[in-house]
Amino acid sequence: MADLLRFALANFTLTFLVLGLIASCVALARASGPLSTAVVVEALFAYFLLFSIGFSFFYNFVIHTFFGEMAARFIGWEDSPFQTEVGFASLGYAVIGFLAFRGSFGLRIAAVVGPALFLLGAATVHLYHMIVAGNFAPGNAGVIFYTDILIPLIGFALLWLQHGYPSEPVRRHSFEPAGRV
Repeated sequence: MADLLRFALANFTLTFLVLGLIASCVALARASGPLSTAVVVEALFAYFLLFSIGFSFFYNFVIHTFFGEMAARFIGWEDSPFQTEVGFASLGYAVIGFLAFRGSFGLRIAAVVGPALFLLGAATVHLYHMIVAGNFAPGNAGVIFYTDILIPLIGFALLWLQHGYPSEPVRRHSFEPAGRV
């Protein structure tokens, strides 16, 4: 059990992606009425934003800000003041993810594009360090590297899907009016 917890915490981007999928399934299972494509896309996208952007970047904020030396070791780097800067950038992305959970499509664009550029940039730096410095530490070349690429791809796919199927709320109870969750 300790190994599973260690894996989940060390690979938090994957953990929060899976938790978001689980939350989407729970929301859809509790939804009243027919499950149209728009309702399914809304649930997937909303919980992706809440977990993969909001909670994941908040966790990243805590780790880089308060446990910077440990985070640097996990990535295979030296500790530096930039750990705190990465932490506060992550806090900004987390807040945008939380706001976009039930926010407008425009806010959701911001919640995907900003973190996507950050993550794809991080993946590029990780790849560079794998090639040039032979850094294959788990925080540089492990699950984090792959989710630095996967999370933006999923985010852009969900943006595209929601653009094609305008948002329709997932209603939990049949007595709630449309537009309220």
